[in-house]
Amino acid sequence: MVSPSGSLIAFFIIFFLLYIGVIALMIVSMWKIFVKANQPGWAAIVPFYNYYVMVEIAKKPTWWFGMMFVPLANFVFMIMIINGLVKNFGKSEGFTVGIIFLPYIFFPILAFGDAKYIDTEKMVSQDLLDN
Repeated sequence: MVSPSGSLIAFFIIFFLLYIGVIALMIVSMWKIFVKANQPGWAAIVPFYNYYVMVEIAKKPTWWFGMMFVPLANFVFMIMIINGLVKNFGKSEGFTVGIIFLPYIFFPILAFGDAKYIDTEKMVSQDLLDN
């Protein structure tokens, strides 16, 4: 017979392992997204710098990174940064909503799916060179 404390310990061990698994999935997904966007993958695990890189991938002004430290405004700016990131991978606003509400599903879809990073600055400079 299993004691109640043994069952509780088993529950917490399983919960802890699932929690670590989800964290690992998110880190690997962000790493892959950064690499797809021609950024260093290791930036995904560096606190604060990962948000700066997300601002660069989203092609937003650098000062938006500073807005991440302003209470309440950070929620609005993070949504706009995520939207810019998603759009630069060719996805729609619906995908942004998915990332906001179900990030554990939509970040891996973006990372491991067929989405390609669209570097609009290179496209514009190439168009200027062609003309």
